[in-house]
Amino acid sequence: MTVFYPLDTVRSRLQLEDRRESKNTLATMRDLVKEEGLSSLYRGLEPVLYSLFASGFVYFYSFHGIRRVAGDKTALKDLTIGAVAGAINVLTTTPLWVVNTRIKMQGAKMLLGSGDVNDVEGEHGREDGEQQYKCLSHGLAKILREEGPSALWSGTIPSLVLVTNPAIQFMIFELLKRNLQSLLERRELSPFHVFALGAISKTVSTVISYPLQVVQTKKRHGSPEVRDKSMNDLLAELVRTGTLYKGMEAKLLQTVMTTSLMYVFYERIYSFVTKVGKSI
Repeated sequence: MTVFYPLDTVRSRLQLEDRRESKNTLATMRDLVKEEGLSSLYRGLEPVLYSLFASGFVYFYSFHGIRRVAGDKTALKDLTIGAVAGAINVLTTTPLWVVNTRIKMQGAKMLLGSGDVNDVEGEHGREDGEQQYKCLSHGLAKILREEGPSALWSGTIPSLVLVTNPAIQFMIFELLKRNLQSLLERRELSPFHVFALGAISKTVSTVISYPLQVVQTKKRHGSPEVRDKSMNDLLAELVRTGTLYKGMEAKLLQTVMTTSLMYVFYERIYSFVTKVGKSI
């Protein structure tokens, strides 16, 4: 995430700014640096890393815990278990990602529907020139106090639907991995093989679920124009404006590379921990 975070920033800005021209990823990066400085590409990285740690722990712990109880490994079981683990993750960590989206957009000079530029910090009533959300804990407390518990779970419905993303991703990855292991007649794949399988599985799942990710980001941001709209209303609006896949290039670059690297580290760590556990 740290390495490819600027790509995630580009994705978020393209999803949230209706009037920002859908240029290629590099051109959008240049625009953001020109408008807001180099630091804009890394705005909100620290709380994202905390949330990613929590989210990854909840998901993988749930996935492997349930799969151990489920018995034999099959693609269908992996799909079902991945969906259940994803739902547990969404219900547990959505408040963290709501705050993350708000923090990431602080200080952003957003292009409004009229084409005007607006400082997002002022949108939610920044006081005395200070950042509205100073950190994750401050953001959680502030949103809970000022907007109520429901605001912390904004975007939960599209997020629950999006559990199909990691579920499909894991199903494809595990299916390809088992077939490749059988084809190569080896139990442990090389980092290159794992990287490639991770990239393929994430690409497929991202293309399928991307429109819902756009809706999820808009709901988490919580701007007044989308706050009272349903998931179906926002999807219909995206279809009408032709922006269902706006920003997908940056999303694919970021998420595929991040996920592929994550799988390489994950497989190596999992293998190491398993061997240590058996030796003990």
